[in-house]
Amino acid sequence: MHPDAARETLCTWSRRMVRDGLVVGTSGNLSLRCGELIAVTPSGVDYETMTADDVVLVTPDGAVADGVRAPTSELALHLAAQARPGTSAVVHTHSPAAVALSLLRDDVPPVHYQIAMFGGSVRVAGYAPFGSDELVANAVAALGDRSAVVLGNHGTLVLGEHLGAAYDGARQLEWLCDVWLRARAVGEPRLLTEAQISVAGQRFAAQKRTVRDSTPGAR
Repeated sequence: MHPDAARETLCTWSRRMVRDGLVVGTSGNLSLRCGELIAVTPSGVDYETMTADDVVLVTPDGAVADGVRAPTSELALHLAAQARPGTSAVVHTHSPAAVALSLLRDDVPPVHYQIAMFGGSVRVAGYAPFGSDELVANAVAALGDRSAVVLGNHGTLVLGEHLGAAYDGARQLEWLCDVWLRARAVGEPRLLTEAQISVAGQRFAAQKRTVRDSTPGAR
């Protein structure tokens, strides 16, 4: 994706994060790989007024390549996630259900087969100050081989092959947390087994292969 298009794309999806209740004010942030650079949302800019010129382009090691704003305070978190193979987009939210769950548990319970989209159980990383090296270390450790992690007392981090996939993952993760909170408020939720989640994961993988194989030009 061309850097100019990446900048416009981040503006569009940032405003959608606000509308979908995944962030409040200037919280949360996004990044999108564009060639050799990474486009990231700026620090402290309201998403409703943010323009493409506000979006910052950085190198994989965090040096600002183009932009008049300071990059997000969670730049190191995005760079660590972007370094994962197959990752081109990262969504970081402060979504309420995920934060609430992180106060109570060390993982997201398998209340629905949708959790298989992340590769299995989504863990909760230990709390660390925002923008810190400790936060990055905790997030990477808890992420493991999954495509999402809940940041304790903070929010979520979701990785994807493209921004639509990462964003869908962030919404699905928030929904899973909300379902568990609602059920737990009135009783003890029945959870799916590892075997059941594994079957769901296999079905997701098969669907993904089918879509890829049916795409014009795909091999």
